[in-house]
Formats: sequence, structure tokens, C-alpha cells
Amino acid sequence: MEKFISVFDMFKIGVGPSSSHTLGPWVAALHCMHAYDLQFGNKDIQQIQVKLYGSLAKTGKGHGTDMAVLMGLMGEDPITTDTSLINHKVDMIKTNHQLHLNEHKQIEFNYDTDVIFLRDQSLTHHPNALQFLISQSGLTHTFTYYSIGGGFIEYENTKGALINPIVDNVVDVPFDFYSTDELLHWCIKTGMNISEIVKENEKTNCSEALLNTKLDAIWDTMQACMFKGCTTEGVLPGGLQVRRRAFALNNQLLKHAQFSNVDEWKNLIQKGGTDFKYILDWVSCFALAVNEENASFGRVVTAPTNGAAGVVPAVLMYAQLFCNKNTPEQIRQFLMTASAIGVLFKNGATISAAMGGCQAEIGVSSAMAAAALTELLGGNQKQCLMAAEIAMEHHLGLTCDPVGGLVQIPCIERNTMGAIKAITAAQLALQSKPDFALVSLDKVIKTMWNTALDMSVKYKETADGGLAIQIPIALAEC
Repeated sequence: MEKFISVFDMFKIGVGPSSSHTLGPWVAALHCMHAYDLQFGNKDIQQIQVKLYGSLAKTGKGHGTDMAVLMGLMGEDPITTDTSLINHKVDMIKTNHQLHLNEHKQIEFNYDTDVIFLRDQSLTHHPNALQFLISQSGLTHTFTYYSIGGGFIEYENTKGALINPIVDNVVDVPFDFYSTDELLHWCIKTGMNISEIVKENEKTNCSEALLNTKLDAIWDTMQACMFKGCTTEGVLPGGLQVRRRAFALNNQLLKHAQFSNVDEWKNLIQKGGTDFKYILDWVSCFALAVNEENASFGRVVTAPTNGAAGVVPAVLMYAQLFCNKNTPEQIRQFLMTASAIGVLFKNGATISAAMGGCQAEIGVSSAMAAAALTELLGGNQKQCLMAAEIAMEHHLGLTCDPVGGLVQIPCIERNTMGAIKAITAAQLALQSKPDFALVSLDKVIKTMWNTALDMSVKYKETADGGLAIQIPIALAEC
């Protein structure tokens, strides 16, 4: 049973386009190289093969899984790597048939034969499975990993037992919670709101000053992603010829006004007024911008996944620019409340589209943003949980059916829908009395998980059903 999960486990700075298909495999490759070095030493490695199973194989190229594992094997950090050089580095490996392991050792590596896509094979634990076969001195060692959503990984130890790095590193916190009822218990007992509960738990691991610095870095990354997405035009990679829309919408809304930095941009947005249509367009623009960057292998923050990375930033920017909730303390409060809701869904259901469909990504992100906005606008703890319940209730059953195996259609637009639903859910909760509600958040989480179990595998990030087979485009081969 998972319990304490940090804000910085839910919000990870990384690289698009997918937390489960890009960031998770990247982290797995980094972890594998470190683990192998500790056991055997990397200097005598002769060959590495990577096997991708199930969903990772079916939509792996469109989601950059192959590129991610190569970057991880090279020791590149997804938080700091220069995203503009990823394609070049991978192309060099393919051309030269050479792979630099952690920048220390160079081995022969043939991409066409050493990255193996096993589309018709799956491992039993999770649809997102990958293995690293490392040969040294005539022996081959196999390391098995699972990318379980949101950039989280699990791996098998030498005895075949599953290891979860978060569970392994158990931290005693003052207000541990697994379910909504447990979270609400602590809120009632202490009188603290949800963000304060999270804050006290986080302070077990780090000082308040460091916590604030790390939360500010999360928001800075989200904000930079929105700004870059709104100021970059062109066509998204992958072969679908999907044009970026945030750039044109941004220019239209600002009437082509000039700006040179984020602050000037935000000031111009605020000067545009508070007309309902104007605000609605901006919320959509913010979400589009993030997920267009995500689809372009840009730097994003899992919230709780990459495919749903636009919802939380769009709603937080809405709160900042149109609800006057713009102090550093309020931004941190929003992020901490949102993370608590994400934890509840991860513990009680899943945040992996390969396990639960898009309800596990857009639905969860919308619930996170709804609860956070509710607290920021003065809602009590029960109203926050009610907002999360409302948001998820109206995403139940949402499938994951990426056209061409890419995170473009329908994924990008779904972030705009998730953001708007989050705002609506918050408003409904603020005008409601949660004690009279018939459906609790715990019941919705359980319903979501049962729905995930009932959902056909073809609607779980395989591109084998839904829109993916209505559009006559093959899985991305680029």
C-alpha cells in the first residue's frame, strides 16, 4: 500500500510528450544504468538491448519511448537536458551505431536491432513494460521495469519481487493519508486546510524555505512552458501535420501587441478585461500552449501526467490573472492542494492511461485543479473534495485513443476541456453544501477504477480503438 507521496512526485519537471511512455522509460534507463554499475560496473559492458512491451511498443515511437531510453542510457537528466538537442543526439546514435553510456563508455549499438518493439507481447504486471538486456563477459543480465503512469516506475529485483522506489523510501509524516476519509479526518482534527496538511508533511523532508523554492520552480517551469507555447508557431512533429494553435490565438486575443517577457505578456492579458468569452479563450489558449510544447518534446511538468500537463497550469493561470490570486503563497497553496488530490487517485485507482484510459489523466488533472481552485477561492475542505468529485464524475469512462500513437489528437484539446470542467466544478462546489451530496470523492475514485477494469484494452493508449482507427493514419514511425 502506498501512502506518503510528495508534491514533487506528483509534479515532476521533465520532457514531453508522455510521462508514462517518455519520462518513465527515461527514468527507468537511468535507474538501470545506476543499478548495473553498483552490481557489476559499467566499464566492461559489451552490448545493450531494450525490449518494449505492450502499450510502450504500440505507441512507443509516437510517444518517444525509444528516444527516452537512449537518453537515459546516456545519462542525460530529463530535468536539465537541452531539449533542442534530443533529436540530434538520437540521430547520431542511429547513424554512427555508437552509444555513450553515462558519457563514460562507448559501445556498439544498432538501433534497428537493439531497440525491439514487441507489439503483440505483454508482461503481466502492467501494460507499460520494458526490459534492458545487458551483456558483459559472456553473461546477459535482464532488468525489468514498469512505467506505471505519471513518471513513476516499478522494477523487479533479482528475486523477481516488485520494488516501488517510493514505497521503499518510507517517510514518517505527521498526517499520512491514503483515502479521502483519512485526509478529511486530519483536516477536521487539526482545523487545517488541505494545502496546510500537505505542507506539514513536506516539511518532514525539507525546510519550509527549500519547499517554497522547489514549488516556485515547478510554477516557473509551468509558466515558461505556457509562454513558449504561446509564442511558438509551426507544425507539431510526428507526421500528422497538426498546426500549433496557441500562437495564433494568443496573437488574436492580444491584437498583435508586442511584449518581450512573461511579465509584460501577463500584464497585457489582464488589460484585455474580464469578458466571459475572453477568459474562456485564454484558459483554452494556456492549455493548448502547454500540450503543444509537450507534443514537441518540450520541457513540461507532469500534472499528474504529461498528456494532461496543461490542465493544472491553465487553471492556476486563470486564478492568477482573473481571480487576483497571484501571490507566491497562493500559487504554492494551489500546487499543494492539487497534489493531495492526485495522490488520492494514484493510491485508489491509477494515473496511467494504459491502465485506465484518459479518465486517469485528464480526469485526474481536472479533479486536482478543481480542488485547488476551490481552496484558493475560499472553499472549505469538504467543498474542495466535492469539486474534485464533480470534475472526475464527468470524465468517467474517457478513453485514451491517440491518433497515430501521438499525443496530439484528441489529447491536446482534451486539456482545454479538463481545465474548463475544473473551473465549473469549483464554482458548483463553492455554491453547494457538501453534507447533502450523495456521491463522495472516494466513491468516484472507486468507480473510476472499476470503470478502468471494465474498459477494453483497445481504449487504453494502444491506438487500437476509438478515434485512432477512424482516422486512416498509421502509427507514427518517426
